[in-house]
Amino acid sequence: MNLGCIYHRSQDNMCYAKNESELVIQIQTGKEVERVFLNYEDPMESEEFGGPWTWKGHPEEMLQVRELENHKWWTISVFPPYKRCGYFFELRSGDETCYYLEDGVRTDGSFMTGNVRLQYFSFPWMNPADINVTPDWVKDTIWYQIFPERFCNKKASLPKKNILPWAEGSVTNDEFYGGDIPGITSKIGYLADLGITGIYLTPVFEASTTHKYDTTDYRKIDPAFGTEEDFRELVDTAHKAGIRIMLDGVFNHCGYYFPYWQDVLEKGPESAYWNWFMVNKWPFDQTDPWTYDKKYYSFHFTAFMPKLNTNNDEVAEYLAETCEYWIKEFGIDGLRLDVAHEISHKFCGTLRSRLKALRPDFYILGEIWQDSMRWLRGDEFDSVMNYPFHNAVMNFFRDKETDSRNFQYRINKCYSMYMEQTNQVLFNLLDSHDTARLRTKLPDEDSFFQALCILYTMPGSPCIFYGTEIAMEGGPDPDCRRCMPWDAIESGAYQETCDMVKALIRLRRQEPLCRCPGLVFSDPEPNSRVITYRRQEDNRSLTVCINAGSTCTEVPEGCVLLSRRLENRQLLPGGFAVIK
Repeated sequence: MNLGCIYHRSQDNMCYAKNESELVIQIQTGKEVERVFLNYEDPMESEEFGGPWTWKGHPEEMLQVRELENHKWWTISVFPPYKRCGYFFELRSGDETCYYLEDGVRTDGSFMTGNVRLQYFSFPWMNPADINVTPDWVKDTIWYQIFPERFCNKKASLPKKNILPWAEGSVTNDEFYGGDIPGITSKIGYLADLGITGIYLTPVFEASTTHKYDTTDYRKIDPAFGTEEDFRELVDTAHKAGIRIMLDGVFNHCGYYFPYWQDVLEKGPESAYWNWFMVNKWPFDQTDPWTYDKKYYSFHFTAFMPKLNTNNDEVAEYLAETCEYWIKEFGIDGLRLDVAHEISHKFCGTLRSRLKALRPDFYILGEIWQDSMRWLRGDEFDSVMNYPFHNAVMNFFRDKETDSRNFQYRINKCYSMYMEQTNQVLFNLLDSHDTARLRTKLPDEDSFFQALCILYTMPGSPCIFYGTEIAMEGGPDPDCRRCMPWDAIESGAYQETCDMVKALIRLRRQEPLCRCPGLVFSDPEPNSRVITYRRQEDNRSLTVCINAGSTCTEVPEGCVLLSRRLENRQLLPGGFAVIK
């Protein structure tokens, strides 16, 4: 048995309270381990004050196992009657047995009795205040991300400068086409018909660029996008259609024309806002567009996006009050935090406390591209943008040498990184304003629809970028931010593509198993590119089959809920089938 592969800590995703009665415990082992038992009890039951220590627990087999690239990941739920749990693991491989405690590995069970006491693992108490609670509505939400400047131009009377005619084709960050908030409001019916129940808007606050990630005024809608009343109408119209609204908060940095930064540029250390930023040198060259010399910290070395000091109590208060303003005055439902991993943990915790006190089901999403457990303990964010999921799907379809077993390993890792309540609200995506568009990454139609089938049948909260429903193309940022071709859409040019996306969304909304946490992969043939997995809960299940190989494959018997390229139980290459 490979003892070096065995790992557990009684915290974070490896031991946590799912709710007030259920404790989830997980352990990582080597692949050779065949069975794992959790031996647990209330730790107070083994104590005799002033007397010997005797373990009185009982073993329970851990039957849920995920296979990762180099490990197995075992899971069990227990229900401690007194909310405390002491435990250790018994691992078996062939004739070999070992016991894993906090003190390490033992090869016999003599430690369980007598005067020799070893340190077992312990979850002290399932305190309700410490449980990671995520908004229940998010797992049922179908998200649609909108880049406002390029979505729809509706209100010509807005103060827009240097506006180009609405056009198709490649774009940069330099052109303004006049997309606005009234344009989004005018398309709520279109989005509702598509099946969308949540809109994620990239920044709408006053800024000088097309993308608005250089905020000038956090409490004002950019005049080119509309007025506060236009935004209120958007939120109200969306809510009436059953659609939630999530804004983008750029709190890691501000824009060059943010008044408090301008005050610093004018007065230097004498500015009342000097400590709102992270300035390292004074004076400095204000004409240099970069900050490689560390004159002050900024986003991506870009001088026109100075970094905010979220450790500063005044900054934290200003930003928290800003969020409270948009919730109280307009009723927004969620907030995505840009460059969230660079914002102080102190501020993120404060922000959560303030916003959850105002509205307990408010959704807080962080833009973090890597393992984010540090932010997902229940005291900062509810979720993060699930780029590991994005990468797993993209790598499988773009690299034809990647087999279905490798895909299984990577997806299983995605759902082993966090607590189950977090997995249910992970922001799953296949493209965004920061990546090339899905159809450009997957130019063949079959892979495009197969990837979307995976998106809408996996645990989490799925999101598509505006235009993905019509297979809109676009290269990496900024070319992914193209104008939405409304004339062609309304003429029916994309109807067939859009109908299939609608069908996938409808399946997601109508079939609860598509939204449940249970995910089990079937063991694939060596080098196969056929993916098969079950979504299961209690005694119910459905099967998803994706044939990315070169030959037909037979699908299980059952009721076909949705399929593409399926003929008499034979799934053709490039096809998918969802069967119940």
